[in-house]
Amino acid sequence: MTDAPREHEGEPVIHDKRKIDPETLKAREQAAGAEPAAGGAAGDAGTPADPEAPADPAPGLAELKAENAQLAEDLARANASYYNVSQEYTGFVRRSRENASAARQEGIEKVAAALLTVLDDVDLARQHGDLEGPFRSVAEKLENLLRTNFELERYGEVGEDFDPTFHEALMDTTSADVETPTVTTVIQPGYRMGEKVLRPARVGVTSPE
Repeated sequence: MTDAPREHEGEPVIHDKRKIDPETLKAREQAAGAEPAAGGAAGDAGTPADPEAPADPAPGLAELKAENAQLAEDLARANASYYNVSQEYTGFVRRSRENASAARQEGIEKVAAALLTVLDDVDLARQHGDLEGPFRSVAEKLENLLRTNFELERYGEVGEDFDPTFHEALMDTTSADVETPTVTTVIQPGYRMGEKVLRPARVGVTSPE
């Protein structure tokens, strides 16, 4: 048996892949198993993406957003904690200053209260004409110092309207000569420092009939 003629070894083999037959000018049928032409069915690698289709989110974007939200919440909590601590410190400083000022004022008032008996003696000596010489100079300096630096003031004079805030009535009489309760006798003068009474004036009062 004679074998079918073979192509000459070494000669190139040319495959005609033209879609149009040059002799019949008709489209050739695609051979089974042939690769689809470029731009084939949808979903092939060569198919262009739909421009209106939503883009896939970048990998890990959701995790980054969650982490960012957590960091923002932690920062807000830290800021709130710092604000609370700052307010507590401000309140502590304010209370410390107020307490220090109150303690200083209380100390001054105690010292002034301890000197009231001395001031009473000075006032009695003045009333009896015994406040003379060096003693008078020292007494006046003490009174001026307490008045100027600490607002210590003696009060209680005959003719003043009786005020239970500043006076303590030890005697009370009636008279048609007065229209309101009036101080008619000063038994012991009072002292006040600013608006605070250190000792009320002890007086005799005459009230209208």
